[in-house]
Amino acid sequence: MVPEIAIIEPNTLTALGLEHLLEEVIPQINIRVFPSFEALVDDTPDMFVHYFVSSKIYFEHTSFFLERKHRAIVLTSGEPQLSGIISLDINQDEHQLAKSILQLMERGHGHAKAAATQEDSVLSLRETEVLRLVVQGYINKEIADKLNISLTTVITHRKNITEKLGIKSVSGLTIYAVMQGLIEANAI
Repeated sequence: MVPEIAIIEPNTLTALGLEHLLEEVIPQINIRVFPSFEALVDDTPDMFVHYFVSSKIYFEHTSFFLERKHRAIVLTSGEPQLSGIISLDINQDEHQLAKSILQLMERGHGHAKAAATQEDSVLSLRETEVLRLVVQGYINKEIADKLNISLTTVITHRKNITEKLGIKSVSGLTIYAVMQGLIEANAI
């Protein structure tokens, strides 16, 4: 059974943006969006490995989420972090938000990490080298120069990486590379 993540957020743009980012970061996991707590409860509320929940809904239904404390991630808008509550500041830029999600996964939200490591396709050695350089911020021309290959070959490798992993954004590739141990988070 494929693990599922619930996003409980009444703001459509926030919910869709988070859903899109999570799909890029963890393409093998199912993500379901609920506009309200009632919509979640009408479904099967205990089947999710994680709940990304708006702070308003979290505090209106604290007893439900406290029972699932290790799986609940509160979406905040830069508010100070409350002790004992795992939170995610949604007002960060895409790169920082991706890093924050990665840090959450490294701190024990391993169900999503386990799903991400069950990749069917494996990158070649050269694709792995290209991925590392992409994640470090090098442009195609710089990668070609560093690896002594043509620009066309770099573009081909990047296309193959994207197709094999199903991840299109650099932030998604960054999270994948760190989760797979291909690069250290502090080397980015």
